[in-house]
Amino acid sequence: MTGSCVNFAPSLPRAMFRFARLILKTVLLVSVGAVAFLVCCNLYVSHRSHGLIYTQIDALPARQIGLVLGTSPRVVGGQPNLHFESRMDAAAQLYHAGKVRHLLVSGDNRRANYNEPVAMRTALIARGVPPDAITCDFAGLRTLDSVVRAHRIFGATQLTIITQGYHQARALTIARHEGMDAIGFASGEIPRRYSIRTEIREVLARAFTWLDLHVLARQPRHLGKPEPIALAK
Repeated sequence: MTGSCVNFAPSLPRAMFRFARLILKTVLLVSVGAVAFLVCCNLYVSHRSHGLIYTQIDALPARQIGLVLGTSPRVVGGQPNLHFESRMDAAAQLYHAGKVRHLLVSGDNRRANYNEPVAMRTALIARGVPPDAITCDFAGLRTLDSVVRAHRIFGATQLTIITQGYHQARALTIARHEGMDAIGFASGEIPRRYSIRTEIREVLARAFTWLDLHVLARQPRHLGKPEPIALAK
């Protein structure tokens, strides 16, 4: 009996090659899509905040309330955090220049030994801001939480957001989505070697912010009864 054998060996490398090429194309398409999404989100945030960020105190319109966004007062190793110092300097300067009448300091207070609002309050008092011109928000766990709570809990409809320039666009985008009349004052620039990692993270944070606002409809982790800021007459 005569039979014949079919050798599948030559086709196996070709099948593997086609599969590898398909995987490569998929990875490339996903990568291009991800980059395009990041670019679009960043352009969206930049567009929403265009013309709202000030760098000169004289040009800044006066507002009743300044929202100071929190960050750690010290970096790993115990050295002062230049981002924190810059924000405190800017907030105090705006108060003393009469550009804001009251400062709402909003930050993280999730751990017993970590309290951004108290650190900010202490730093501002040391810079000559009266204690009764400062209100602490202890539930500013994220930028979204700080901005939305400023509106819904503390009753701010018009305010000046105080933080670094790269952070301003995202905070103002959230404020505009919340329906607030907000402008931003960019605190002093930090040398690039101290801020490059933070600025890179901000690119991703803007994409997550777009998702939070337009897809996930994410809300602050903590809300409660309104506590409007009573401005001194």
